[in-house]
Amino acid sequence: MENKIQNLNEFVEKIDQMKKQDKMDLSSDQDLSLAIMNLISIEEHFFFTAQKIGKDEYFDLLKEVREMRKTLLKKIIKEYEGEVWCISKHLLAASMRLMEVGTKQLGRDKKEEAKELFQKAYDLYGMFWALNMKLIGSNDIKKAGGVIIGNQEVKKIDENALNKHDEKPAGFMGKLRDLVKKAIDCCIE
Repeated sequence: MENKIQNLNEFVEKIDQMKKQDKMDLSSDQDLSLAIMNLISIEEHFFFTAQKIGKDEYFDLLKEVREMRKTLLKKIIKEYEGEVWCISKHLLAASMRLMEVGTKQLGRDKKEEAKELFQKAYDLYGMFWALNMKLIGSNDIKKAGGVIIGNQEVKKIDENALNKHDEKPAGFMGKLRDLVKKAIDCCIE
């Protein structure tokens, strides 16, 4: 894979260098990604509303929102190969839905279920950023061969990485989570 980040320090150094060259404002891009999540959700609501009440004008609104979402997504995803665009959109959509379901569980006082859903939402959100910052490639989502994080080579996604009983999940998702937290910690305010 080209542009592979070899370790956490190199990743943070790359982020710092991009910020110095005004190529990246991660905090603004994060805000934009959340707006895009909401636009995806609005597209879904226009679809279901049109279908439920039989008014085609909601499809026209869906089309307008979709065009806006595509334009804004291009601001974050400038270069992509294969299905990275579509994968990115679905990672954001799934993350948003898990946040919404987690929030509903929290409202029902099911804090542990909410926490688990929030963690999965965050992991998908982190995967979106890792993919679009070229920390991982599209093939790495299923197979993380050759990635070295710290002193540990990650060969594949650890099936237990999202085990709710883990205090600090390891494996690919745990390492990815640590990288994203580090990037967020050093973002422009």
